Amino acid sequence: MKALLLLFALRPPLGLDMYMPVPESNPLTPTKIALGKRLFFDKRLSRDSALACASCHDPKLAFSDGRAVARGIGGAEGTRNAPALINRGYGAMFFWDGRAKSLEQQALEPILNPKELALTQPELERRMGMKTPEITGALASFVRSIRSGDSSYDRYAAGKTDALTDLEKAGLAVFRGKGNCSACHIGPNFTDERLHNTGVAWHDGSLTDIGAGKGNFKTPTLREVARTAPYMHDGSLATLEDVIEFYSKGGRPNPDLDPEIRPRNFTAEEKRALLAFLRSLSGHIREGM
Repeated sequence: MKALLLLFALRPPLGLDMYMPVPESNPLTPTKIALGKRLFFDKRLSRDSALACASCHDPKLAFSDGRAVARGIGGAEGTRNAPALINRGYGAMFFWDGRAKSLEQQALEPILNPKELALTQPELERRMGMKTPEITGALASFVRSIRSGDSSYDRYAAGKTDALTDLEKAGLAVFRGKGNCSACHIGPNFTDERLHNTGVAWHDGSLTDIGAGKGNFKTPTLREVARTAPYMHDGSLATLEDVIEFYSKGGRPNPDLDPEIRPRNFTAEEKRALLAFLRSLSGHIREGM
């Protein structure tokens, strides 16, 4: 069972006054969040003591890394883009394929992955002088404290009608209307927390990555999206303009393409407006207490 906790102590930014699911087995405390923050930047979590969680989740890049795919120990390249960690406390599943059902599980996998931080569990506990659940519980607690809100869009949604420019308002109309972007990017976090096939992994008649099966990948949040390039699970789209063009053309047709993905044929002005709206989703990032 999970407890639902409205974080009054961790006052959420405007636009995120919502309940955060927190496991009863790992209640949030200031001490645990502070420990998680220290561990997040601690390079002892990697086999060669050269990397930390922050190496792929840089606070300056909205807790992403700016690379197409993540880079681990010894420069080893992964196969997927490092997702931004903002507002992940509100998430229902984790990793691009949704395989982790909790932040505690998500925190452990990169530490043990031989291409990422490459520790064994006994070595992790020996180095840190803590049991694994204490380490992952603290890291998960810190990640739950990373929140983004108070964007121009949030102020507009709260009733300040001049918080968005006319161009950004036009982009919002495209987002909700012709683009139907809100079919998947919905709610305060702009994600349905579900899995979809948009055709990104389809090349030359086959899937280069099956994701959660049949080329399905989790819908990412659009908060801070202007700061988290490149895009998609494989980092194959370098700019937001590329993303808009991809969806304007209807993704990449394949046998399992999501029915919501089809050509939108945006005009040049609609593309410009949609880009402006997406940039309006950048706000203030807070972490810790």
